[in-house]
Amino acid sequence: MRDDETTTRTTAIAPRAAGQVRERQEAADAAHNPQRRKASIRASNEAHLLACAEAVFAERGFEGASTALIAERAGLPKANLHYYFPTKLALYWRVLDDLFEEWNAAADTFDASDDPVEAIGGYVRAKMALSRRRPLGSKVWANEIISGATHMQDILLERVKPWMETRVKLIDQWIAQGLLASVDPQALLFMIWATTQHYADFEAQIRALSGKRALSAKAFEATTEEVVRMILRASGARSP
Repeated sequence: MRDDETTTRTTAIAPRAAGQVRERQEAADAAHNPQRRKASIRASNEAHLLACAEAVFAERGFEGASTALIAERAGLPKANLHYYFPTKLALYWRVLDDLFEEWNAAADTFDASDDPVEAIGGYVRAKMALSRRRPLGSKVWANEIISGATHMQDILLERVKPWMETRVKLIDQWIAQGLLASVDPQALLFMIWATTQHYADFEAQIRALSGKRALSAKAFEATTEEVVRMILRASGARSP
């Protein structure tokens, strides 16, 4: 093997080896640190319970779900669930909050560029990716809104509304600059949410009408780009 090939392979392997060493070191540190190990176990258990709760809430809604059903889905005694989440409502709030954090992370892409084509396109792609990655979470969010948003008024008013108001101002600026058509900013955002979340909330309808079990990764990517193009055309977005 030539020296340059050896150097290239060594350079490629080195980060993996360093990462493996770091992971082993972190595991060793946790093993010798009871508090850190306990925190790690708690975080892992909570994540498992939240995933199971998300599935049950998506299937049955808040009223139809129970901590017994969630504990059964998690393969744990109900007492173990209540050790981490004392009530069903506390668990539901945590699921909603976690969903909002994911939604908010996707929303950050709106600020990635001053170019509306890049900003809106990136936001649509992030929202589509979230629908594919976490369809059950989208269903929980949708069910809560459809039921009157009783348990998430604080999230909507204190966290979603301020974000929306700042983006409405940004969209108005793009319109004034001639970079967007004269659209209603709120209507544009609602359209983006409705379109992207449709691929999670109405997944069963999409499968039935398309005659496919589920969109492949390649097909979903193509669909995403088509949705991006349609929304950009509808909004009249153009680069500076």
